[in-house]
Amino acid sequence: MITYLSLFKMRLTQGLQYRVAAFAGILTQFFWGFMYIMIYQAFYQSTNTIQPISLHQLITTVWLQQSLLALIMLWFRNNEIIKLITKGDIAYELCRPVDLYGIWFSRLAAQRLSSALLRFFPILLIAYFLPYPYNFSLPNNFVTFILFLITLVLGLFIVISLSMLIYISMFYTLSGVGSILIFGVIGEFLAGLTIPIPLMPKTLIIITYLLPFRYTSDLPFRIYAGNIAYKEAIISIFVQIFWIITLYIIGKLWLKKALNKVVIQGG
Repeated sequence: MITYLSLFKMRLTQGLQYRVAAFAGILTQFFWGFMYIMIYQAFYQSTNTIQPISLHQLITTVWLQQSLLALIMLWFRNNEIIKLITKGDIAYELCRPVDLYGIWFSRLAAQRLSSALLRFFPILLIAYFLPYPYNFSLPNNFVTFILFLITLVLGLFIVISLSMLIYISMFYTLSGVGSILIFGVIGEFLAGLTIPIPLMPKTLIIITYLLPFRYTSDLPFRIYAGNIAYKEAIISIFVQIFWIITLYIIGKLWLKKALNKVVIQGG
């Protein structure tokens, strides 16, 4: 465990050095944030039907999505791991006396967290001072904020566990593009990042609740916005823990099977 924590700390410090890339990312997130907000505003103004989530709650989730994008997106790639698999450099990793799954998990966690730390505060700070209803709001109370933090951290573990499955699949596809695109598109839709889950048809909502994707972003963000009750939030925490354990077991077994069949050519 000390080895993985040390690797996590080293990678986190390294990732925090890319400030120019973070600044460019902040501008990009603001562009997408305003675009989504204008689309949702036009939709709400064009209908008299009462929606299951208010416009301002939805705007709050948009700013959380944009500020914490690095934590929740499945298409967020780690080129170092991709190179290890596709170029055959995985041989060097296998020589180390540590668990490969744990090493990669630590790298992915540090990469995502360092990227998010450089972006989320400036985005949320500026969004907070925007005029209503375009502004970012603080949570209703301290309990809501604590539930948000718990579900966000657990959601990060789910995202990384899903990302591990993507990288393990590359042992079979030998491509760093196809797996990420397929998982990324499907995961983004089922997580409610393309269409907010409360605005989906009921049948599709049921499907999203049965899969792990919505528990990475939709759950913590809607808890923060006050759109999910405490009882549902607490039950969902246990669901998140279930998915973390399930995905961890699947990932460990699949990685072991992939490594047993891996062939490294060259000398």
